[in-house]
Amino acid sequence: MRALATDLYQLTMAAGYFHRGLADTSATFELFVRKLPKARRYLVACGIEEALDYLEALRFEDDDIAFLRELPALKAAMTPAFVDYLRTFRFRGSVSAVSEGTVVFGGEPMIQVSGSIVEAQLVETFLLSAVNHATMIASKAARVVRAAGDAGVLEFGTRRTHPDAALTAARAAYLVGFVGTSNVEAGRRYGIPVLGTAAHSWTMAHDDEEQAFANYAATFPDSTILLIDTYDTRRGAERAARVVGEKLKGVRIDSGDLASVSKDVRAILDRHGLTHTKILASGDLNEHSIAELRAAGAPFDSYGVGTELVCSKDAPSLGGVYKVVEWTRGGLRRSIAKFAEGKATYPGAHQVYRRTRRDGELEDVLALATEPVPDGAEGLLSPRLEGGVRLAPRPRLEELRAHARRSLLALPERLHRLEATDEPFVVVTPSTALASLVSEVRAQVTT
Repeated sequence: MRALATDLYQLTMAAGYFHRGLADTSATFELFVRKLPKARRYLVACGIEEALDYLEALRFEDDDIAFLRELPALKAAMTPAFVDYLRTFRFRGSVSAVSEGTVVFGGEPMIQVSGSIVEAQLVETFLLSAVNHATMIASKAARVVRAAGDAGVLEFGTRRTHPDAALTAARAAYLVGFVGTSNVEAGRRYGIPVLGTAAHSWTMAHDDEEQAFANYAATFPDSTILLIDTYDTRRGAERAARVVGEKLKGVRIDSGDLASVSKDVRAILDRHGLTHTKILASGDLNEHSIAELRAAGAPFDSYGVGTELVCSKDAPSLGGVYKVVEWTRGGLRRSIAKFAEGKATYPGAHQVYRRTRRDGELEDVLALATEPVPDGAEGLLSPRLEGGVRLAPRPRLEELRAHARRSLLALPERLHRLEATDEPFVVVTPSTALASLVSEVRAQVTT
């Protein structure tokens, strides 16, 4: 499965390990984000299940190997022995990971991979791609949901990103609390409610707005939601109310001074006795504009968010990294770390222990995986694959959605604030044993 969806240097290293007799070395790698973007106070881990699916199915097909044999950068290494190695290659290692929907902070591993060094190294690119993108979207979406309060939020971003990325975005958004998506394939694949209206072109394809509204209502008599701002929003509201009447489920406003016009539209609908008719806002919305609309008393029942979500416009990339933390060769286990300025890592395999204090603040400790669980704390990483096989069935999306809700509700209020900051709001503290190991490893590599 997608064995070539990787960077070339993963394959050159795999070949190097094989040809230099290092392929039997065991290694542990961890995937984490060093530092949160300035526009984020927390991250919501996502993309984990896709990563696990990839690991279970990973293999090199005959056409993959044929391509690699002709690739100039690899051609010399594609000996019959290495070709046979790739042909029978499977991921047979073990994986621990946080559950999707778990809130994480800088320096906390989301995935821990152990296996032969070839197995653990080769999967780096795909794991980073899957987790970085999905976590970026889920973290943005969680802020939008929080800003919307009791109003529902719909994912409308398919046309603003790549088709595959759009599916990831729809799933990530739903996981953290969006109520639906406009993406039909996401609905089929993940069971997400599919919602939407019509475009301005529907209205403009008719002789007049009244005819457009009447035809739409006749086609969808039990689910009529009309886009009313093609020409004049207030007039559109009047026409929708008059033409459709009590069967008008909702109206969408996509332009103009949303706060002002929504109040007028609400008044128009109410005057026609349509107090049940909902008002949906769309049009380049994000958590900040939604918070402003709510503060202004705009009577929106739901919001459609697209571009700002799927591009995560204020934090469009996530710097997740994947680093080796220990290896074992010839019976010798060695904990390793980088000490490069600004890019230092912690040695050894880890566990993250989280405790909620009486004041509601989170207390996260990065400990060695062998350390006992501190009183009142929980470990965020749990075993997910053993021998390359899942230890439990893939969780249902609704289960992950419920977990995400609990994880987000456990955050102290200050972490939900929307303004950007350079302040690290949750500092992950190394345990005493880990701090001691850091000193030992530093002494080994600097003396």
